[in-house]
Amino acid sequence: MPVFDLSVTSLREFNSILHSLSAGANDNAFEVVNPRGHHAVAVGIDTPVTVDIRGSVGYYCAGMNDGGTVTVHGSAGPGVAENMMSGTVVIEGDASQYAGATGQGGLLVIKGNAASRCGISMKGIDIVVHGNIGHMSAFMGQSGHLVVLGDAGDALGDSLYEAKLFVRGSVQSLGSDCIEKEMRPEHIAKLSELLEKAGVKDVRPEEFKRYGSARKLYNFNIDNADAY
Repeated sequence: MPVFDLSVTSLREFNSILHSLSAGANDNAFEVVNPRGHHAVAVGIDTPVTVDIRGSVGYYCAGMNDGGTVTVHGSAGPGVAENMMSGTVVIEGDASQYAGATGQGGLLVIKGNAASRCGISMKGIDIVVHGNIGHMSAFMGQSGHLVVLGDAGDALGDSLYEAKLFVRGSVQSLGSDCIEKEMRPEHIAKLSELLEKAGVKDVRPEEFKRYGSARKLYNFNIDNADAY
């Protein structure tokens, strides 16, 4: 496994090597040491490679990931896995604000807590947070799943479209047009699948509540025609 020391190798050089790889390349697993809070580590991966980062990172780690498996053995700054397309990103520590923002696919696992706006404008990504999440999470979430084993802050799911939210703990408040919904068998099955993928054990999907859109904000209502 090639090892890159970011106290010696430039971040630009490391990311360029990842971008130059083709599917089936001999080197498909990399280790990064001394990340020292660098921004944009392992962004733009578009091949099925594995990257283990030994330490904490700054902004936008693993952004635009498309097929890679990136594990941060530490915490991550704002925008981790932003606009992810596919693959898996795992944060062993905490994640700062807007983790998984605009993500269109793949799985983001945060084993600590996530700050505000987790999953903002999510478009198909699945996010599993082992701890708590901050305010305005899943704001304008369009599709995908947000699973929270801990508590959720204010305005969860504000202006939500069709993303599905599952929270095991308490919710400080729900955002505009977000309501609690029935947990049907298909939701139990999907939640069980996500928990297994995220390595969650000894937690039952029946312990969660589901939240979703009341579908009042984004539908035209003839009774409100004079307001348009």
